[in-house]
Parts: sequence; C-alpha cells; structure tokens
Amino acid sequence: MTVQVRVLIPAKIAENSQTTQYTANGVSCRIDKFTATNYSAVAATISVNLVTAAGAAGDANLTVKTKTLQPGETYTFPELVGHILAPSGFISTIAGTVTSINIRASGVEIS
Repeated sequence: MTVQVRVLIPAKIAENSQTTQYTANGVSCRIDKFTATNYSAVAATISVNLVTAAGAAGDANLTVKTKTLQPGETYTFPELVGHILAPSGFISTIAGTVTSINIRASGVEIS
C-alpha cells in the first residue's frame, strides 16, 4: 500500500455550473482540507457533492448545499474532512456566481 499526500484541487475559481474538480483515478482518497474563499464584494454561495464512481452529481450525494460565504470570508468545510472517495469517486462543485469563490483541496491518495 502506498500513501501519498496530494493537492487534490489546486487553487482555482469555482465555476457556476456543476463541475468535477477532482477524480480519484485508480486510488482511494481521504479529504483532509477543503477551503473556499469569497474574494468578491457581495455574498456568494457554493455547493459540494461527493460522488461515487458510477454516480452523477445530484441531491443524493450533495454534502454541502449552498453554503453562503460573506465578502472576504474563508470557510474550511469541516463537513468534508475525513470523507473517503473510492476509486473513480469524485468531488464536484457549483458556485452561485461565475467569479466570486476560490477553492482548494488537499488530502491523501492510497493505492
């Protein structure tokens, strides 16, 4: 068994359409940190899905629904920490606006 600490999602702007941000390709993955920062001057929302290999992002795997971040706020999503993605499972997000929220995630991949 090999365990490697990884940046799962390099810092990026979250899209305002449902977007796969990370896929556990050929490994299992434990999420250790997921951060979102609202860099805009108005409140903004983000939702996060943790999806199984055969699934699609939807209500059945919605882990955080429309979390509102105030201007300048950073949130570390304790709801996601410690969750495991099986091989081919993925993290998907959707932001309420197109340019307001930066995201980043790190964790451990196990093969």
